[in-house]
Amino acid sequence: MPAVTSNGITIEYQEQGSGEPMLLVMGLGGQLTDWPDGLVDLLAERYRVITFDNRDVGLSTEFDWTPPSKLRLLLSFITRRKPKAGYTVDDMAQDAAGLLAALDIDAAHVVGMSMGGMIAQSLAINHPKLVLSLASIMSHTGDQKNGLPTRKVMAAFARMKAPTREDAAVVGTELYSMFAGSRWDREEHLAGARLSIARSWRPGGTERQAVAIAASPDRTAKLAELNLPALVIHGLQDTLVRPSGGHATCKAIPGSRLLMFNDMGHDLPGPRWPEIVAAISSNTSRASVPVR
Repeated sequence: MPAVTSNGITIEYQEQGSGEPMLLVMGLGGQLTDWPDGLVDLLAERYRVITFDNRDVGLSTEFDWTPPSKLRLLLSFITRRKPKAGYTVDDMAQDAAGLLAALDIDAAHVVGMSMGGMIAQSLAINHPKLVLSLASIMSHTGDQKNGLPTRKVMAAFARMKAPTREDAAVVGTELYSMFAGSRWDREEHLAGARLSIARSWRPGGTERQAVAIAASPDRTAKLAELNLPALVIHGLQDTLVRPSGGHATCKAIPGSRLLMFNDMGHDLPGPRWPEIVAAISSNTSRASVPVR
């Protein structure tokens, strides 16, 4: 896979399809290979789809600052006090902006899931001319009031022992089962997790990304200033980023549209891909695409 220098670091990326550019931004600890192949294939029938490894995961640049303990991180969510972090979501959005510049892309449709939705929101806020349309999936605004995990999920994170490379796929899949929806496929997820771990194993990077989320500012006020087609997608069964996060995001962005699925959790179920792609395409059709 190719790589570029962006924002002073190396970003690994992949392209598929042709047409208007669309940047897919992955969530916490996820690699570009964690986007479901079938979903990317559907999007690539209409767009030039670019996926990439966020900093600190996959094959992009790894950082080495020490994050606060898991207990301190959980307490920061509960007390709403910002932890110290070596970077924030805004820095990760700057990586994405640099990637687009390196690919000579003046503007793109941007789709982000979970933490990727936060990065996509930040990109739209800080670089409005780069973002033709925005789709924020299973994410929140960073207000630390909406979209918080359930107490059961928080407790599971607190109790979870650090996995080894050998058992990480099984441990991670078991944890994921707590916030995935009713159409989630455990065996498919497990197989994907094993492939991801074989490609790259960076548990420290996932921890640092989690701290970056907690250390980032509330985007609500700045989201209210956006003027672009925006779509918010969320699953009603999501217990990691509860549906209130989607509602708050849609409320914050003027003219945004909300699509909720009653059989979706913090995952992208295959049976919903056609509807998700159709909704994203409808949203992009509202954008004014510049002529080069």
